Formats: sequence, C-alpha cells, structure tokens
Amino acid sequence: MERLWNKNYCKVMIANFTLFFAFYLLTPLLPIYLSEHFGATKDVIGVVLSGYTIVAMLFRPFSGYFVDSFPRKKVLMVCFACFSILFAGYIFASTLLLFTIVRTLHGGPFGAITVANSTVAIDVLPSSRRTEGIGYYGLSNNLSMAIAPTIGIFIYQLTQNFELLFWIALIVACVGMAVDATVKLPAKEIVLNKSKISLDRFFLLRGWLLGANMVAFGFCFGVLSNYLAIYGKETLGITGGTGTYFMLCSIGLMLSRLQGSKALRKGHLTHNAGEGILISLVGYTLFIALPTIFPGNATAIWVGYYGSAMLIGLGNGHMWPAFQNMTINVAHNNQRGTANSTILISWDVGMGLGILFGGIIAETLGYDMAFWTVAAVNAIGTATFFLSTKQFFLKRNLNPALH
Repeated sequence: MERLWNKNYCKVMIANFTLFFAFYLLTPLLPIYLSEHFGATKDVIGVVLSGYTIVAMLFRPFSGYFVDSFPRKKVLMVCFACFSILFAGYIFASTLLLFTIVRTLHGGPFGAITVANSTVAIDVLPSSRRTEGIGYYGLSNNLSMAIAPTIGIFIYQLTQNFELLFWIALIVACVGMAVDATVKLPAKEIVLNKSKISLDRFFLLRGWLLGANMVAFGFCFGVLSNYLAIYGKETLGITGGTGTYFMLCSIGLMLSRLQGSKALRKGHLTHNAGEGILISLVGYTLFIALPTIFPGNATAIWVGYYGSAMLIGLGNGHMWPAFQNMTINVAHNNQRGTANSTILISWDVGMGLGILFGGIIAETLGYDMAFWTVAAVNAIGTATFFLSTKQFFLKRNLNPALH
C-alpha cells in the first residue's frame, strides 16, 4: 500500500493548521471586541462579521478555476501572503467602518487559500489513499479549532488586550506561509481551459444538490460559532466556557475522523454522511432544548451546552469529509479545484447567512429563538439528505468503488 503520511502531505496539513489557528483564535472573541470597543449592537455585529464569509464565498469559485488552470504552488503562495498581511489591518483599524472594510476584504484570501491548500493536499496524496487522506486532512482544522479559541480566550482574560491577539494571528499565519513555501508538488502540465467560459468552470453544477444541502449545515455552525460566547454569557450565565466548548467540539471532530477513516477507506461515503448528520441534529437540538425545557436548572444547562459540543463535533467530523469526497467524486479529474471550491462555497453561504440572520433574529427575538432556528434548519438539511441528496450522489458518482 502506498505511503499516506509523506513529507509534503504533512507540510500541507501543518500549514492548514496555522491557517485555521489564526482564524479561530479571533472568531469567538470578535463579537465581544465589536461590542466593547465600538459599541456595536447585535444586528450590526452580524452584518460586520458576515461580510468576511460572503467575500470568501465570492472568491472561492474563481479560486477553483485558478488552481485548476495555473501553477498551484504560485496561486497558493500569493493567496497565503494576502491572507497573512491583512491581519495587520485589524491592529490599525481605529473605527468600526475601517474594521468592517478590513474584515470584509480578509474573506477574499481566506476563501482562496482554503481552496488552494486543500487542492494541493489532494495532489500530494497517493491516489490509492486519497479518500482516506482527505478525511485525515480535516484533522488539522479540528485541532486548530480545539486549541485556538481556548488560547485566544485565555490570553484575552489574562491581558484584556485584543491587539496582542491580532499580532499572534498575524505571526502564526506567516509561519504557515513559510511552511507551505517548502512543499514540492508533483510535476504536472497545466493546460489552460480555452473553452467558452461557463458557470461549470467556477461552480460544479454536477454537485449542485450536495452544495445546497451543505448550506443548511453551514448556517447552523455560522450561528453557533459566532454567537456562542455572547449567548453563554448573556443568556445562560456561562462565562468562560467557550474555550471548553470548542475543545470538546474538536475532540468529537477528531474522534470521528479517526473512527470514520476505516469507513472512508472502504468507500462508505453516504453511510458516514448520514450518521454524522443525525448525530449533529441531536446535538443542535439538545443545545437549545434542555435550557428551554428546564430553565434555571444548572445541570440541564451544562449537559445541553457541553454535551452538544461533543455531539456536534462527532457529527460534523463524519459529515464533512464524506460530503467533500462525494463532491470530488462527481467531478472529473480536471475539476478538483472547482469541486473543492463548490463545497467550501456552500459552507460559506450557509455560514454567512447564519451570521447575518443569527444576529438579526437575536436582536429582534432573542438568542433562544436564534438557536431554535438553528435546530429547525438542521432538521431540514437532514431530511433533504435522506430524501434527495443521497440518491443524487449515487446517480452521478464517477467512482463505482464509493457509495
């Protein structure tokens, strides 16, 4: 059997870890920063933060085209350099408008680098271990999610200094760029696609329902990841549990990736996806249901809060690599970048809608209703998968070994 953990694959995973570490270091704290530093209201916070995700979404289809049509290493390094430099903008943004501009612009290179780096990971994997390798690749995201928010919140509680956090994110991103610079890609002739420009060169039309289904799951995590800290503090009375929550979520993600790798190796994609979706549904429902059914009951609140973290982590850890593999395997070989960008675009659309509407719903109806909306959207996504998406993939699958 070909070697999975080759040097270049490990480097790409390390770079991916630093990329998401820099991202997750700030994610749970930015609503607090905007509220305390600029006096922003909940709906304004939602608008400011959603811009990042929306721009990332807009850049991703073009990123897929560029990594499929031009030398991937060059595309990768340009994207990583832009992503790293923009962290400096947070340090010098003295007004809410300037911060909004910098944050929104930052979404572009983030959207591009995640497509480029994951496509490079596929390139350096041996073909016989690709399905399994894509599953393991996500562990670098998960590990950063476990560590970064905890470190960020600890530093903030210790120093009350957001500028220090921005500097740390900048330095970590630069380290990742330096690691990616040493990756050696296999020699491959780049042939520009000279056919008439069509939507399918930017978004994988063959996988449209997979993408649409992913929007629902991205919506749920968009609300959760961005409003968890402020919801816990203002509604549940949990002040300092955000870092623990993300750590438990990431432990669940990592356990599911390790446990699910065997199923991925055997090609059981729809089984992995379905199992993960159902576990996540239970997690999102418990998160809001237990505190609502047993208001004021500390045990119910803690079980719903921390128990949901592990369940959502387990669920997403099964669901995400399965959906990514399904999307790649309905695409032709020269559309790997487009397939990667499609699934990431879909997640971004959901995240952006979740951040935007989560803030609006929280401002008008309260955080409880915002998280009940999350449970409802997740249930719709679950029903869509079992009623339509599963058969949609099986009909279009180009690799009979996967099912």
